[in-house]
Amino acid sequence: MRGTQNFQGAMFSYISLEERVAARHPLRKLRVLVDALLVSMSAEFEAVYARRGRPSVPPEMLLKALLLQILFSIRSERLLVEAIDYNLLYRWFVGLNIEDKVWDHSTFSANRERLFNEDLARVFFERVKHTAEWAKLIGDEHFSVDGTLIEAWASHKSFKRKDDDHTPTAERNPEVDFKGEKRCNDTHASTTDPDARLFKKAAGDKSRLCHMGHILMDNRHGLVVDVEITHASGTAERHAALKMLERQKRKARRLTVGADKGYDCRAFVQGCRQLGITPHVAAKAKHSAIDGRTQRHEGYKVSLKVRKRIEEAFGWIKTVGGLAKTKLIGHAKLAGQALMCFAAYNLVRMGSIGGWWDAHHA
Repeated sequence: MRGTQNFQGAMFSYISLEERVAARHPLRKLRVLVDALLVSMSAEFEAVYARRGRPSVPPEMLLKALLLQILFSIRSERLLVEAIDYNLLYRWFVGLNIEDKVWDHSTFSANRERLFNEDLARVFFERVKHTAEWAKLIGDEHFSVDGTLIEAWASHKSFKRKDDDHTPTAERNPEVDFKGEKRCNDTHASTTDPDARLFKKAAGDKSRLCHMGHILMDNRHGLVVDVEITHASGTAERHAALKMLERQKRKARRLTVGADKGYDCRAFVQGCRQLGITPHVAAKAKHSAIDGRTQRHEGYKVSLKVRKRIEEAFGWIKTVGGLAKTKLIGHAKLAGQALMCFAAYNLVRMGSIGGWWDAHHA
């Protein structure tokens, strides 16, 4: 017999959110882990909030909402708040009851400098990394390094001469003709995002206003162990790599680092050797800084093969995490966003390695 629709709004509900989330849903184990990490950050949260005044939205809720935005590729905070309002799974994850009112989307902007800055984001990133180290998912010897371009939230029309004092027009999208004009970062700057640089990585690529993101990856399971955001330039990758390797060297023994041909220069190779690190850099056909002693070892070939896994992290944060083009202005905000994205990437990857969540957090 055909059923009929008989919808009638109920005054009371006797079903909890816990019952609405499947027992084997992957977010269950993720929430247990994230809640534990956020509890360990209680002292850091206390330091950035006043002791008196009106209670704010709990920072733990805001950070878990930001993780949802990254994991489910929600393109804006306005849509994120809307989704939390009607999606019972999202409500359960951030800790809201069915009858609780969701905060306004402007709460994220109001807490950007206080809560979503680079310092707190790095604390969360480091806690995720320490969890992976405790689970023996990160080694301390073999690493890979690489950089990628993150397109800035600025148009080519905003890239103007630094000495241009013309009053901007009142039009929303004024016509700007820069055909035939030679533009470079020494004489021009973006009026929208001064930290952005006009740059391209390949000879046949187009120049874009962008920032540069750098990561250091552990070769054991492809987890990211360090992140840096810099200006886009031809030497930024090598300088950022040495900076990250120096931080890693403080707590480890003899290291190796794999990298592509862009790192095959005398300054980087010598910088690695001064730190006591063996550079497993892909050698150029001519004028290579990598000698035959390094290339003849079997470990060199393994590093060149494994280092390509670093592209998986870049691909994930751009296609899933929404970092192909940032919607934030400046390095300070972008660094916090990038650290949260790579922390989320590590959490997802940790959950797929050997079922360790079942063993430690079931």
